[in-house]
Amino acid sequence: MTQQATSLNRSLIRTAGAVVLASFFFGFAMVPLYRVVCEHVLGIKLSGEAANATGLVEDTSRVVSVQFVANVNSKLPWSFTPEQSSIEVHPGKLTEVWFDAANHSDAAIVGNAVPSVAPNSASLYFNKTECFCFTEQVLAAGESRRMPVRFFVDPKLPAQVRQLTLSYTFFANEAATERLADTGSARGAVN
Repeated sequence: MTQQATSLNRSLIRTAGAVVLASFFFGFAMVPLYRVVCEHVLGIKLSGEAANATGLVEDTSRVVSVQFVANVNSKLPWSFTPEQSSIEVHPGKLTEVWFDAANHSDAAIVGNAVPSVAPNSASLYFNKTECFCFTEQVLAAGESRRMPVRFFVDPKLPAQVRQLTLSYTFFANEAATERLADTGSARGAVN
């Protein structure tokens, strides 16, 4: 082997080693980076004890009305409704509500829920700690499912905002449904 080929091989090995090390450290860095982006940029709290973990204290002197709206895109043969149309909550209190979905077709379908909060300016103060919108939902033919949403309203919500609306629209995930049909599986949430 020539001197030039040996030097090239060493350089290639060093580069490959650097890429492997960088990938390894990047994998470890992804968890805190994901947490920072979700919690500080998007306002999504990842811990089930988010209200307590962030030091929030329930503000019993205030009540905020939270309305729930559920929609289904016309291409999705599902029904989707909140179990309660509205509730009143104290800011800082972790609250759980339920939504019901049912697949009325004769085949398994994967759906994704897209949430929105109104007024838009208050969306930074509405924090979901558990939500079916975080994962693809698979409903087998004729299957119905209750799905929880756990949230809290940040006590820093401006005092003039007394009502929030949490709205979801379910859409068919055609690519995931096609993959599901190819594998012949029809259970649970796709991760």
